[in-house]
Amino acid sequence: MTLQPTAIMAPPPPKTLTEMQLPVVMMRDIALKTMFRKNITEVSALASALCLPRQVTQELVDLARENKLLEATGTLNAGSGNEMGYQLTEAGKSRTLDALSQSEYFGAMPVPLDVYRAQIKRQSIRNIQVTRAQLTGAMGHLILPEDLLNHLGPAVSAGRSILMYGPPGNGKSSISNGIRDAMGDKVFVPRAIEYAGQVITVYDPIVHTAAPEEAEDPNALRRRVSFDTRYVKCDRPTVITGGELSLDMLDLVYNPTARTYQAPLQLKSTGGIFIVDDLGRQKESPQALINRWIVPLEEGKDILALQSGEKFEVPFDTLVIFSTNFHPNEIFDQAALRRIFFKIKIDGPDQENFLKIFAMVARAKKMELNEAALLHLLKVKYPTIGNVYANYQPGFLIDQMRAICDFEGIPYKMSPELIDRAWANMFVKDEKIVC
Repeated sequence: MTLQPTAIMAPPPPKTLTEMQLPVVMMRDIALKTMFRKNITEVSALASALCLPRQVTQELVDLARENKLLEATGTLNAGSGNEMGYQLTEAGKSRTLDALSQSEYFGAMPVPLDVYRAQIKRQSIRNIQVTRAQLTGAMGHLILPEDLLNHLGPAVSAGRSILMYGPPGNGKSSISNGIRDAMGDKVFVPRAIEYAGQVITVYDPIVHTAAPEEAEDPNALRRRVSFDTRYVKCDRPTVITGGELSLDMLDLVYNPTARTYQAPLQLKSTGGIFIVDDLGRQKESPQALINRWIVPLEEGKDILALQSGEKFEVPFDTLVIFSTNFHPNEIFDQAALRRIFFKIKIDGPDQENFLKIFAMVARAKKMELNEAALLHLLKVKYPTIGNVYANYQPGFLIDQMRAICDFEGIPYKMSPELIDRAWANMFVKDEKIVC
């Protein structure tokens, strides 16, 4: 029986402006900018845009009215449930334009960094206990040596860093994705966070997969408990980078036009997985990259800097998976290796597992197995490369044979001849080209 993940405690919605723990002037200005940019006149629409409860939004509107920045229009809008309409006064427009000159940010009210820290603890990746059944289920489409799961399981449950290394084409990326799928539960990602009056956007639809909204059961005795909608309920995030990863991608991104910040990749991956694929192919050396991760990996916190140079700490709650085709001793010194908690070698399959993979791929691609072709592959072709098998090879060979059959106008089939033609495209002959 597969265990169901434990439900994460949702962030409760704030009930008052005081509970927001944000500067009052900042909240008021974001409300004014949102009304101005979105042409909003009703409290309900403003509450939706700010991602706040209506009673808290009403407090903001009342505050702005006291400051002579908003005024009631004196009309009830029948199309909006007979709500009172509001508009910016001349002083309100002037204040709004001044606020926009300082920061273009409007919309969802940010979550204070300290409040976000508390939510991270409630949904920490280190709270996850992945079972063998969950891990096996998530990787059911892979043919893996049994002892590999014995190494992966504790590594994933520990929520610590993992280095997977070994020859290319043996599923390191697929295993990383399987680890992500095994987690299965949801976390709450803030749309934006606030530190020292600065707004840092976090939620990114490219990185985060929002969970479908749950429909209310009209027959339920109690209404479903709501959560703070400044957060988005998402699958645990996964950030995958490869050869394009550079050190500056791990810093805050400042938008000089909007005068706001965007969270770096590792902050967006909080509560989930950060996969550094093809380690050793980046512009920076692997040693330089791992040096950047030393404090986060050891202390569970990262240090970011604002444009002013002010540095501050953010939680680092991420399972980092490094994947490389190089031997670790070639790219790291021993001090760096010591800081990576788990080192797992991913080898190619033995002949038995290779045949299982070949049969599984052939079945998926509607290619009937042929004994003569398989014997030719195993007895004639593989001895030429020292009988070294890789997980990618069955798919490559079968796709090649399918392409040849399409070109020749014949039904999909295997034969020794087609094996030879497919094999010729899998490797490049080692020869000198004379120019």
